Amino acid sequence: MTEHHPPNSTRQRDTEPAHAEPGRFSTINRAYNAVFEPKQLTVGLVVPIERYPNNPVPPMEQHLERARLAEQLGFSALWLRDVPFNDPSFGDAGQTFDPWVYLGLLAGATNRIALGVASIILPLRHPAHVAKAAATADVVSDGRLLLGVASGDRPIEYPALGIDFDSRPERFRANMDYISRMASSAPAFDNLYGSVGRGIDMLPKPTGGRLPILVTGSSRQSPEWVAGHGDGWITYPRNPDAQRQAVDAYRQRVANAGHDPKPVMQPLYVDIVDTPGPNGPKPIHLGFRLTVDQLRLYLHGVQEAGVHHVALNLRFNQADITATLETIAGELLPDFHQHQE
Repeated sequence: MTEHHPPNSTRQRDTEPAHAEPGRFSTINRAYNAVFEPKQLTVGLVVPIERYPNNPVPPMEQHLERARLAEQLGFSALWLRDVPFNDPSFGDAGQTFDPWVYLGLLAGATNRIALGVASIILPLRHPAHVAKAAATADVVSDGRLLLGVASGDRPIEYPALGIDFDSRPERFRANMDYISRMASSAPAFDNLYGSVGRGIDMLPKPTGGRLPILVTGSSRQSPEWVAGHGDGWITYPRNPDAQRQAVDAYRQRVANAGHDPKPVMQPLYVDIVDTPGPNGPKPIHLGFRLTVDQLRLYLHGVQEAGVHHVALNLRFNQADITATLETIAGELLPDFHQHQE
């Protein structure tokens, strides 16, 4: 008999291991296990790994060569975005390529580096397609997928797909529920997106038995919901003291929900310069113009605040991108734990 669940609610994910080893996060797949370790910080990159400060559309030049270089230099992850439509008012077209197609290309072009999406806009997609594509990307990359999910914040995209913008909260929860259930064998359930009866199944299954799902921001949910669902939290850049408060509150809510600890990650735009400014790092959009030494201090600060991964975005970087990658890798990565399985 098919299980029935109200379309405006989502059960706690029941495919998790009972408990992680004390002091460690749950074991899910290669990427999750390598990128996230308690009391450690790893450093990844947002693609495309190039500069395009004055144009919302990146040229996508040397993108595969730089992805391979990032792996060679020891960065722990590459992060894509999900931008179905280019809204000029937003000023950011992402990597322009479809994330699922591009994940397949990156999986074939690299061997060890984690491949993340930050984040798939769940209310704009049917969860059966997300579940199928994500499990496929995970399998063909041998467990290197990290699935960030979000509710979306570009209103113009919703009427283009015939979806009510205000329906995001409910659609997000139902989508998460559907994707999580599809990882199990012979799922049977009803929710907002459809009725899955016994006798059908979805293949392939994720390498670790479930997908590592990271919830972005609030995704139009309560803080308690965010802490009780997903396998980690993608939050936004803050100064280390404010980030510590945000992370501590998230950790407490995770514990209150009866879960093992879960990791936290954030992005950071950087423009790496040789000479420090007279007043310290200069703020730019969601980041800083700063030296490698100043970036090191910032990363140590957010590590102490409880952040486990930072994804650097070089869009506004003024120096040569290859030289900047080599500088960061040579002078900064040795200070932090970089683990590619």
